[in-house]
Amino acid sequence: MTGKNIIVKYLARVEGEGGLNIQIKDNAVTRVQLKIFEPPRFFEAFLRGRNFTEAPDITCRICGICPVAYQMSAVHALEAALGVKIPGPIRALRRLLYCGEWIESHGLHVFMLHAPDFLGYQDAIQMAQDHPDTVKMGLKLKKVGNDIVTVLGGREIHPINVRVGGFYKAPNPRDLAPLAESLKWAREAAVKTVRWVGGFTFPEFERDYEFVALRHGHEYPFNEGRVVSNKGLDIAVQDYEQHFAEEQVPHSHALHSSLKGRGVYFTGPLARYNLNFDRLTPLAREMAREAGLGPVCLNPFQSIIVRAVEMLYAVEEALAIIAAYEKPDQPAVPVEPRATTGCAATEAPRGLLYHRYRLDANGVILEAKIVPPTSQNQGIIEDDLYHFVSSRLNLPEDELTWQCEQMVRNYDPCISCATHFLKLNLERC
Repeated sequence: MTGKNIIVKYLARVEGEGGLNIQIKDNAVTRVQLKIFEPPRFFEAFLRGRNFTEAPDITCRICGICPVAYQMSAVHALEAALGVKIPGPIRALRRLLYCGEWIESHGLHVFMLHAPDFLGYQDAIQMAQDHPDTVKMGLKLKKVGNDIVTVLGGREIHPINVRVGGFYKAPNPRDLAPLAESLKWAREAAVKTVRWVGGFTFPEFERDYEFVALRHGHEYPFNEGRVVSNKGLDIAVQDYEQHFAEEQVPHSHALHSSLKGRGVYFTGPLARYNLNFDRLTPLAREMAREAGLGPVCLNPFQSIIVRAVEMLYAVEEALAIIAAYEKPDQPAVPVEPRATTGCAATEAPRGLLYHRYRLDANGVILEAKIVPPTSQNQGIIEDDLYHFVSSRLNLPEDELTWQCEQMVRNYDPCISCATHFLKLNLERC
């Protein structure tokens, strides 16, 4: 074999249109390109000229899988700009809302999008024929997360109850009681999930990554913390743009992020886990170890275990929040506009999500900047594929193709839901 090209023309539902091109010549990988042909979405542009109060409802429509993450990053950035301090009960409700999103998003990814790879199925529909009870458990887990978002957010997709300063309406403790009962079942189901995925066979692949995630003083990170890495980065969120850069690459319309002077990095569940293992609940740490993980995991294929562990953590955190919940006197604190700039980062299920807003004296948005996890991980996905394919050139083409798709699906739901439907053409040189 002198060479070949692995070409994926279109990846559907990958925050736009995308494809994959791997070029092999003389038994060496010469080029890997994850092509994102993202059509203009203009969210940053049409936020300009809108009142800051509209940002949560606009940004949540960026993603149907992670709308809470976009809302939370927006409200935290605007509250940082406007000097707003959120009282404990409202802050707890926001963490509970994030728990719901993590449960539904991780449940979707683990059971529907990623597990078929490890069990040899083309999709979850085929998998359900042989594992109906497991798929039903996954769907029920996802519903538990959706129910949390519905109660706190007003609806399960694109929530409408979030506002700068808090919520439009705060639930009564009795509204949360049914959620607690469902979460007790979900805790046992999440434990079973960790054990189940821990039994999968994983390709041998580890690299010396620079993991980037939030780290909080005493919590596993959702909404707050410093931006840290396992290679010495430790900065306040407001210093994000001094250390991170976005750039256009010729083969993709989506921007690629990098650490200035250091290159690509890895964000998402695996990064959070490696940087915050000690912040997990005792049960989540115990189950991670039972599934074969230690405090450090360098194999991206084992991210399916990490997602299951995070889902268990989110269930336990949700139960703890509900048990301690007292309805706030007011669902939101007053917010006064002023000319200012503010930023924030939260942890979407897929990874670090950064927002920055500049306002005029009337609270009108003059500038908006949004850096999603997908763009931050595109560089490391290409880098991983380069090293992964280089050590597997002797595999049959269909098996190599399958494992390349699986590698892409390690990263996040927006990419992984698309790549189960790849149409792949091989062009031999």
